[in-house]
Amino acid sequence: MAYEVAAPKYVRLAQTIQSRIEDGTYPPGTRVPSENQLVQAFGMSRPTVVRALELLKRDGWVESRQGYGTIVRGRPEVVEQKDRRGREALERDESQTAGHLVEVAEVSVSVRVASALGLPKRVKVLMRRFLVEEDGEAVELVSSYFPAALAEDTELASAEALSGSVREHLEARRRVRFDHVTERVSARLPEGDEAGLLGLSDGVPVLSVLVIARDASGQALQVSDVLLPADRQELEDTYRLG
Repeated sequence: MAYEVAAPKYVRLAQTIQSRIEDGTYPPGTRVPSENQLVQAFGMSRPTVVRALELLKRDGWVESRQGYGTIVRGRPEVVEQKDRRGREALERDESQTAGHLVEVAEVSVSVRVASALGLPKRVKVLMRRFLVEEDGEAVELVSSYFPAALAEDTELASAEALSGSVREHLEARRRVRFDHVTERVSARLPEGDEAGLLGLSDGVPVLSVLVIARDASGQALQVSDVLLPADRQELEDTYRLG
């Protein structure tokens, strides 16, 4: 699938390394070529190589081990738990969800979202913003972003609530396949009209869960910024120690 704007060099390099991990060229447990080797092999600058490796580390494909270098972890585990924010953002049926569609527009996105989409800064993308409510109270503000070319010939630009999930809609209309999701959680103060939409008092922060949905090649298909009032959240996870 062709996009209107080429991804930055570091994203393309990260995707190439990811493909080599998936096809077994770099098996799990082995070392990724050194920064110098990658610079020479791909003809890219060291900062580009460093950014590509950081992206792979952040998404769980590789990890740094002191004294060993960068080690391949393999494909990140796809979490099947039903309560994950990423799954909810991708599979929510707007027409059946309590709340309402706040805005649909072409917007210039933040550096954080542009980087997640693999697009240059200031490129306009399609945004759908939905406010989720429970018992009349705003509980989530979900801003979902899509590359402009991917949104063509779909109903994503419609100002009406979608029937069925965005994932189902894109997979049917554009013949893409969602493969895995990365979630990044951070805290910040609300911006613009976010506090008003969520009914927050001045100075109350939000938790931002950045949900990046990719196909098997690593291309980002959708990025959703899920905002949660921080004073109403408690995060808990249980996992085994290896």
